[in-house]
Amino acid sequence: MAQALDVCIRGGGVVGRTLALLLARTPLRVGLVAPGLLAGADAATSPPGADVRAYALNAAARETLESVRGWPEAAAATPVLHMKVWGDQGGEVCFDAAQQGVAALTWIVDVPALEARLAEAIRFQPTLQVLAEPAPAALTVVCEGKASATRAELGVDFQVSPYGQHAVATRVRCEKMHGQTARQWFSGGRILAFLPLDGPQGNSVAVVWSVEQDEAVRLMGLDAPDFCAELAAASQQALGPLELMGERARWPLQMANASRWVGSALVEGQTRAWALAGDAAHTVHPLAGQGLNLGLGDAAELARVLREREYWRPVADPKVLRRYERARKAAMATLGTANDGIQRLFAHNDGLWPILRNWGMNGFERSGPLKTWVAQQAMGLHAKPASAKGT
Repeated sequence: MAQALDVCIRGGGVVGRTLALLLARTPLRVGLVAPGLLAGADAATSPPGADVRAYALNAAARETLESVRGWPEAAAATPVLHMKVWGDQGGEVCFDAAQQGVAALTWIVDVPALEARLAEAIRFQPTLQVLAEPAPAALTVVCEGKASATRAELGVDFQVSPYGQHAVATRVRCEKMHGQTARQWFSGGRILAFLPLDGPQGNSVAVVWSVEQDEAVRLMGLDAPDFCAELAAASQQALGPLELMGERARWPLQMANASRWVGSALVEGQTRAWALAGDAAHTVHPLAGQGLNLGLGDAAELARVLREREYWRPVADPKVLRRYERARKAAMATLGTANDGIQRLFAHNDGLWPILRNWGMNGFERSGPLKTWVAQQAMGLHAKPASAKGT
């Protein structure tokens, strides 16, 4: 008879796979619910251009992924040396890796390639059980995304604040090389980001365009030449004429936070502990590119508190799980609140708001230590939490 699991991870996305690999290096018996991995299916088998996802991953996320051999090849992880952000009335903020004393401000990572590398790493972990369906465990970790069915079954309140915007995402080929520069434009409530792809000499970018819902529907309905023409105009022709490389995707934007990130439930007559991680616990606006960084931070912190718990405490001990919840809620409060504030600031287009926010952007550009501190926070270079053993 097979031994019961210590930890069952529900959700086979990037956060779930990473957590499973982190815990596979411990004596814990770990299962990952990922039917697609069992069937041999993976993002790498998708038709070209079908999956346009790309994320900005900071130094902390890279360190976590490298520790489990999950970092993709160089061509799928483009280092960003410069960031340029433009407001709608002359505001401008620039970040430079050399000025910050780092090799890169962030890396733009192709998600299908990242998922394929993590799947390969899982195949080389014989102690990690890949499951077709959930199995009983002392601790269940929910990594199912923002629409998590398990979170709903647990009765956890998921407090959602819609922005009234949708993201339109795709990939385009540009006339000019991107120069390892991430670009972002705030204009009339719209937020457009160009994220460099395909390495230092690449001339393609991942596009994330945050617009009102009706506008998103209109953009999705345009033919490719008209869409690219509007995109080039919105980007002030920074990279010249554009050519659509992939499908277009659209999804609603929101800030959301689960009321509880850890707890216990009665399952088949036994009390079982649970924890939430990634988008099942929180979502943020994509304007600062911190969504997956926060999720991977959850995985790293949960693995740490389980690994460093007192030898006599089980993985389901509420005091152990509360350490994780406190640490990650604090991180979410800092980055999530700042993210939300920026979005709402640029959503106002009447009165003096445009003048004030662009004045603020230019003031921030000249702020010196404040600008450096914000950059370090975004890069994940701030001090790591001490491994406190208290309650």
